[in-house]
Amino acid sequence: MDVTLQEVPLPGTALAEELDKRLLIVLRDGRKLLGVLRSFDQFANLVIEGAVERIIVGEQYGDIPMGLQVIRGENVVLLGRVDEEKDAPEGLTQVSPDAIKEALRGEKELNKLKSTIRARMDFLDLD
Repeated sequence: MDVTLQEVPLPGTALAEELDKRLLIVLRDGRKLLGVLRSFDQFANLVIEGAVERIIVGEQYGDIPMGLQVIRGENVVLLGRVDEEKDAPEGLTQVSPDAIKEALRGEKELNKLKSTIRARMDFLDLD
């Protein structure tokens, strides 16, 4: 009988393959961070170097520099390697950090206004 042994990675070593790679990290609160993974521990706490927060509003995006970041593993929803050739999202225009912050403020105000209008119109039964 011929037996083939397969190498099974040890638990907690999956992130080791991502060390020194540029990653996209989606946090529990919806924020998206990009940066180079420098270290991690058994709880998936991450140390990210050169981190930027990528904000997307409509058809624009901007990167807010954040420097070195320590991220608690419990806040990570998703992470994956970034293709350096396709770093910029397709169909989106990059704008300055100030411009994207202003666009985000405008979007939040618009959403607040929409929810206020919905609440005021709630008495109408349109069914």
